[in-house]
Amino acid sequence: MTSTHAPAHRTRSTSVPAVVTRVLVLGITLALTVFIAPVLISQQSWMWLTVLLLAAAGIFVLYSTKRFVPGKYLFPGSVFLAVFLILPIALTVGYSFTNYGDGTRGTKEQAVGSIIASSVQQSPDAPRYAMTVATSGTAAEGPYELFLVDPDAGTVLSGDAENALEEVPAGDVTVVDGRVTEVDGMTVLNAGEVNAIYNELMELAVPVDESTAVRPLGVNQAFVGTTVLQYDEAADAITDTATGEVYTVGVIGDEEYFVDSEGQRAFSQSWLQSVGISNYERLFTNPTVANQFVSAFVWTLVFAAGSVLLTFALGFALALILNDQRLKGRRVYRSILIMPYAIPGFISLLVWSNFYNQEFGLINQTLGLNLNWFGDPTLAQAAVLLTNLWMGFPYMFIVSTGALQAIPDELTEAARMDGASPLQATSKIVLPLLLVAVAPLLVSSFAFNFNNFNAIELLTGGGPFPDGSGRGSTDILISMVYRIAFGGSGADFGFASAVSVCLFILTGVLAAIQFRFTNVLEDVN
Repeated sequence: MTSTHAPAHRTRSTSVPAVVTRVLVLGITLALTVFIAPVLISQQSWMWLTVLLLAAAGIFVLYSTKRFVPGKYLFPGSVFLAVFLILPIALTVGYSFTNYGDGTRGTKEQAVGSIIASSVQQSPDAPRYAMTVATSGTAAEGPYELFLVDPDAGTVLSGDAENALEEVPAGDVTVVDGRVTEVDGMTVLNAGEVNAIYNELMELAVPVDESTAVRPLGVNQAFVGTTVLQYDEAADAITDTATGEVYTVGVIGDEEYFVDSEGQRAFSQSWLQSVGISNYERLFTNPTVANQFVSAFVWTLVFAAGSVLLTFALGFALALILNDQRLKGRRVYRSILIMPYAIPGFISLLVWSNFYNQEFGLINQTLGLNLNWFGDPTLAQAAVLLTNLWMGFPYMFIVSTGALQAIPDELTEAARMDGASPLQATSKIVLPLLLVAVAPLLVSSFAFNFNNFNAIELLTGGGPFPDGSGRGSTDILISMVYRIAFGGSGADFGFASAVSVCLFILTGVLAAIQFRFTNVLEDVN
């Protein structure tokens, strides 16, 4: 009887922690969903709201019952795979068919609002208010709402770019010394946070009526001004009330803008639009862009292949030397050789960038040279390869050392007995067997260097730029994409996304070719 009831008792006792854990997980999931969903709704982030709700629903379906056991283990990895890999790829592909960039990030309504806001002019007798900026989101991303204190009536008014100015109930805000200091359910930005978003804040206008709006004046004041530009929604046109000029929507290239009577673009702002395959056409048909892309692609191949070959050659040679049993102090040598690998990469790159200084650099001073390493395209590319050799050979040394330990000494001894020289034994026996083990790592190293942004940006910044173009002589594809997306002439995320898609395809094709080549090495016995 005792043995019959004991398992049931143990089952009941062990099920209590499982139930408690399940309740905690579901409770935390529900709490996070309830907390995050309103924020996403207020920011109109419908895609992320959908992801949140689907993930929460999946957790409740899978973990609220004892069924779907395989799904309980597959679900977490699948969610992270979708959110951090598949979704960014899908977004990048989607943006590659748009004009997403500076001045074209929002909707048409937001673009019109920005255009109208920029036309608000302050009259000499315009009233001023003590201004406080608050947000229901984060201080860096918003959305932002202005809270104004009327100096005469003492009332508090609030509004944002989409909602007109209206009075706020006294119980919803705290006013100290004629300024709003606290707002129920919102975060009040301090002076430093307001300064951080100053440029964005200066574009904000809160409508009062059809002809007036409130605009910030500095970081703590706002004024009521007159809007010179008026938007007619029915006619889809903007009228300049001062000159009578009417701006209508016209197509320039593949994008829509507000244009004047001569068809010229009237305002810098536009809106997010689908442009089809125009970004890809620009990449392959524009001679300047196509030449830059081809040059970057060729240098990327040279940089990635050269980095892998040089680091592997040096690492393998050192591993082979230190694999000799007759060499004393091998552990000390090995410890010294892996020291560059222990130093963070960005520190090494910044230190090496100083080594190449033409006047005070260690290399020129030590060797008595006067080479302009970062001013000459060929020397800059050589500097990048040399620095990457220093940073990468310890990894290849470690990998080769481990692979050599797995190769039986009897094979090389038998080869020497058959009359093979040490060089022949190494090239005909040791190297082929070692490549079977390290070839996949060489492929991954090539893929890493194919997109090794830090090695370029921290060392040379992509330069030099001999022709003043957007691509520097040492820019690989990924750093060229960065310069397109965040260049000084304005961000062009749509075109950068198109280049990124092509880069993704190229990397995949090259990796597939290399893995196909490594399969041949597996036939080595």
